[in-house]
Amino acid sequence: MPPTANSALIAAVLLLLAVDGVISKSTIEPCSNDDSCNALLGYTLYTDLKVSELAALFQIDPIVLLAANSIDISYPDVESHILPSQLFLKIPIICSCVDGIRKSVATRYKTRPSDTLANIADAVYGGLVSADQIKDANSISDPSVLDVGQSLVVPLPCTCFNGTDNFLPAVYMSYVVKTVDTLAGIAARYKTTTTDLMVVNALGNAAVEDGDILAIPLSACASNFPKYASDYALSVPNGGYAVTADHCVECSCTPGSRLYCQPASLSVSCSSMQCKSSNLMLGNVTIQQSSAGCNVTSCGYGGFVNGSIITTLSSSLQPRCPGPQQVPPLIAPPTVVSPDMALSPGPSPSQLGGAPIGVLPGSVVPSTGSSIVLPPSANGPSGSSSGACTLVNPLSSISVAMGLVLFVKVMLPFL
Repeated sequence: MPPTANSALIAAVLLLLAVDGVISKSTIEPCSNDDSCNALLGYTLYTDLKVSELAALFQIDPIVLLAANSIDISYPDVESHILPSQLFLKIPIICSCVDGIRKSVATRYKTRPSDTLANIADAVYGGLVSADQIKDANSISDPSVLDVGQSLVVPLPCTCFNGTDNFLPAVYMSYVVKTVDTLAGIAARYKTTTTDLMVVNALGNAAVEDGDILAIPLSACASNFPKYASDYALSVPNGGYAVTADHCVECSCTPGSRLYCQPASLSVSCSSMQCKSSNLMLGNVTIQQSSAGCNVTSCGYGGFVNGSIITTLSSSLQPRCPGPQQVPPLIAPPTVVSPDMALSPGPSPSQLGGAPIGVLPGSVVPSTGSSIVLPPSANGPSGSSSGACTLVNPLSSISVAMGLVLFVKVMLPFL
């Protein structure tokens, strides 16, 4: 049988499975290197959980979790705060390249009495993973037999796509489609377009089903820290914060895609945050009107290197003095779930007007990051210059794809 016929047969099998509802669509990003990126999971709490319990469920820093959702980390005893069931949160993860596929494998789950793989996948992790994926990742021969206290690797979906969307910085969130969702509604909620989501997720049409997992690009501010910095390639989605430098520095994405970093609100022991040859501290900005324009001087963040906070002093002459810069508003740890909290992440500064930075009135913070100002493509994402990453859809597990290919190869001699 010629190769084109082979491809047609495989496509027919995949289409049949998709139509019959055997598998849900999911975005799979092949990869060929060992780099990683910042990514997010859209997660809805299945029960009331302490902040520390939720963080332990994904093996992440509780403070990093709170910051990503613009929750005030200075709240008293915030790690013991109980988050309500059905609250939607963004879970920050590291997206790696594992066996040629982008995924996160840092999460491990310790089984409890009465646990089943289906319950762990669907209830505990909200459909972000399937029972078969957990089974394959842990080489479980009999899924009906789980030992209490058994540690299971939980492979979670993620994508990088070179950290860009339409040539602009972006962080991708894996989102589980709900029954009430439409692609147009999801696009509106996350300030993108239906066309963009279709291109990113290789969708032939705008139809989505309950349980599908979409990769959603969230506009972000990218850093330009040196490669030897421990927080190299830090990228912060609009509307949230990233805590870095051992909890000493918090960075946010402000209007205009400017990365702004300032001392974090935690009481921790930190290295010096003063810019050299200046009395300015990290995040401080001064402005001075002159006949030639407006002199703007700022103390920015340059990365965390060997336990030290790198500060950078920059000065510029601008035609006019800028207005006050704004950062995403912080919220108290939620105790109840409003309709918005059950559906979407924290608002961006452009939605609520933001909160003024606590520095001089009328000051602005020049970007410490990089923003490529290019017009977006009329046909959605332009992708990246690297050819290593392409999109495969609609499989929820690479093991399913491999099994189907093997099935076709075995059956070909009999066709």
